Amino acid sequence: MHGRRGAGTRVAAAAALVLLLGACSGPTEPDPDADPDPAASSTSSEPSAEPTVPVADPAHAVDPPGPRKDRLWSADVLVQWDKPLDDATVKQIKRLKGVAHTERIGLGQVSLENRVLTVAAVDPAAYRLFTRSDVADLQEAWDRVAGGELATDEKVARRLADDDGMIRLGLDDSAPSLHVGAYAPQVPTIDLVVNTAWAPDIEMADDNGLLISTDGTTPASIRKPLERLVGRGASVQMLDVASRLGLDPDAKLTAVPTGGTLGSLVGTYRYRVLGGGRIAPDPDWVAANIRTEVVPILGSVTCHKDLFPQLRAALLEVQQRGLADEIHPGEYAGCYYPRFIAGTTTLSNHSFGLALDLNVPGNQRGTVGAIDRDVVAIFQTWGFAWGGDWKYTDPMHFELAEVKRPG
Repeated sequence: MHGRRGAGTRVAAAAALVLLLGACSGPTEPDPDADPDPAASSTSSEPSAEPTVPVADPAHAVDPPGPRKDRLWSADVLVQWDKPLDDATVKQIKRLKGVAHTERIGLGQVSLENRVLTVAAVDPAAYRLFTRSDVADLQEAWDRVAGGELATDEKVARRLADDDGMIRLGLDDSAPSLHVGAYAPQVPTIDLVVNTAWAPDIEMADDNGLLISTDGTTPASIRKPLERLVGRGASVQMLDVASRLGLDPDAKLTAVPTGGTLGSLVGTYRYRVLGGGRIAPDPDWVAANIRTEVVPILGSVTCHKDLFPQLRAALLEVQQRGLADEIHPGEYAGCYYPRFIAGTTTLSNHSFGLALDLNVPGNQRGTVGAIDRDVVAIFQTWGFAWGGDWKYTDPMHFELAEVKRPG
């Protein structure tokens, strides 16, 4: 791995930036907290007189950024809307006192193994200026993003990449899979970075977010005028706070899930952080989407309204096939839970009421699980994904992956 660094960045820890080159295999260790394998190797044994810019996916490539020439900017504020920005609003933001530099990006949320992660669609040349200096000057990383690959933190990749180093961005079978081109720390609250050519395939906007640098001015000083300007529908996060706490606790946060199934069912999900891992979703969203109904075997459950037809159909088939005793109502751990995944600031599909946990004691994380495989197959037939199929297994977990309406 090689990347140009200025004199002031040579002390940066190069080991923190690991490239996955060519078609090399991704991580195979299922434990997401295990130490990563030492880094990657080139697939070519022939030295090249001229460095080449890797293009993994010509259909999703943008112009390579070339060496960095412009100055770096601090990533101080991130604004997310649920629709593309208009030019007039951006101009007004640029005129606010304390705003030094801005960059439009696309922002969306993808569900990957029950973790709702933020993906940014960016111009690699402009976005890199908001990353820390050693990341910004890792030339090959941004060449690879421009060439159609994905950049993410190494821990995310270890958890989610398959043996070929690919990550599928969404629940649907048709969701695109991208090769992880670089492990590199990103702007706070952003988990995955792709170039803007990927935005249509991921079903996300490429200009509904704005990165803001205050360049020495305290970011909090622009919060109120910025919030007045962007309106109640936008999320305004102070990234200096997010880098310490995981999220800005004073922000009204927004998730805009991408992809056919999740995007169509959830829509725009706004929430606030309450503390203790709990969140408060927008009451109007809850009123429009969350219901308590009676279903076979389990009895009364609280879920997203659009989950019930398929959940009821799956449980009815389990019952009709004489497998009802394989599901234990006393070991059901719920469906709609407005809170983060334990120990994180990450939403799960339980936050939307689109997942449920069955037979919890015998089906813990990282195990093959004791749940009856015929029950699993029935749920899968009715459009549910099973956590037992994941790289880091969660066999109690079922989540809606495909909309199917009983006939």
